[in-house]
Amino acid sequence: MDSSARTTPVATALRLCLHALLLGLLALVVVRAVSDGVPHGTAVVVLAAVMAALYGAGAAAPFVQPHTRAAAGWLAALGALWLALLTVSPDALWVAFPLYFLQLHLLPVRWGLPAVVVTAAAAITSFVLHGQEVTPGTFIGPLLGAAVAVATVLGYDALFRESERRRELIEELVATRAELAAAGRTAGTLAERERLAREIHDTLAQGLSSIQLLLRAAERTLPEDAPAVVHVRRAREAAQENLAEARRFVRALSPPDLEHGSLAAALSRLASRTSTPELSVRCAVSGTPVELPTPYEVALLRTAQSALANTVRHSGARRAGITLSFMETSVSLDVVDDGRGFDPSAPRGDRGAVGREPGGGGTDRPGSGGAEPSGGFGLPAMRARARSLGGTLSVESAPGQGTAVAVTLPLPAAVDQEDAV
Repeated sequence: MDSSARTTPVATALRLCLHALLLGLLALVVVRAVSDGVPHGTAVVVLAAVMAALYGAGAAAPFVQPHTRAAAGWLAALGALWLALLTVSPDALWVAFPLYFLQLHLLPVRWGLPAVVVTAAAAITSFVLHGQEVTPGTFIGPLLGAAVAVATVLGYDALFRESERRRELIEELVATRAELAAAGRTAGTLAERERLAREIHDTLAQGLSSIQLLLRAAERTLPEDAPAVVHVRRAREAAQENLAEARRFVRALSPPDLEHGSLAAALSRLASRTSTPELSVRCAVSGTPVELPTPYEVALLRTAQSALANTVRHSGARRAGITLSFMETSVSLDVVDDGRGFDPSAPRGDRGAVGREPGGGGTDRPGSGGAEPSGGFGLPAMRARARSLGGTLSVESAPGQGTAVAVTLPLPAAVDQEDAV
């Protein structure tokens, strides 16, 4: 009689006690029959032995599980043997007590409770039919035993279910903590990669690019037969090689979404990943695409990720759109949704769940597009990112009218595209 539930020391101890109780009561019935010399002593011994053997076989059988037909059939066979034993020995009524526990454990509640009532009634009836002295205890004993069994089994089941819920909650919390730790490490790694990429771009790469341009200008102004031309050319070539190496570093430190394709392709993949049956996300590109420096692509991609993450978390929108627009002197990214919106002018504490901007990602960060999926950047960081590239970030929203996040960056017209990193 294996249980489908998780085995615990308490459950094992209770099961062993139940085995000992039933077999001990059967042994008591046999001893009383033999010692008292009852007329049907041989029948009592045989029936008790068969019932003990059947019980042992069912207890060891792996297919006798709670709420199965095999368990119901096994209980029916045990009940039939017990009724037969009850007809030849009034002492067999005490076997009803472990039977209560078996019925409540193996049968559904809607069948277990009636089975317990029938068993108690059979025990009382057999006591009366055997001509025993009828006292209040004749009725109270079996009924009280049935009530104790019902309270014990149902109480244990309730405690076990509560224990299982707590165990599942603990496992979920442990798994969530591990996921949060992994997400934090990933976010930290990505943030450091982006910081290094910006530093290399803004310092080393730009300096090498300027050195290369100056050396090129110096090479053009020197006569072809001047001794310094060779050294200037070698210096320019070394600067060009180091600039190419710096570009490779910046590309290697860029977000994984930008490693295999253009910014437009990365935005399209982002829209596909974010789309669900509840939210449809479209991506569009307008104008003539041009190659952008890596910091531009990173800033635009992070803005789209942040705004979409907040749309999913807070807006309740059905549709959202990403539009990447290339213009003559600038590039812009717009993320628009038809969600519940909010009042951008409202104080932070008055926004609540609805007023929290799609960028809130948490508790007190104002503005739409406030948090990346990793929760690492809010609206101030997004504005600072755009400002560092000479651009602007704007948020437009109203309660019930959706939200629009727009970032505009000026194209680096002063830098030759070939030398831009």
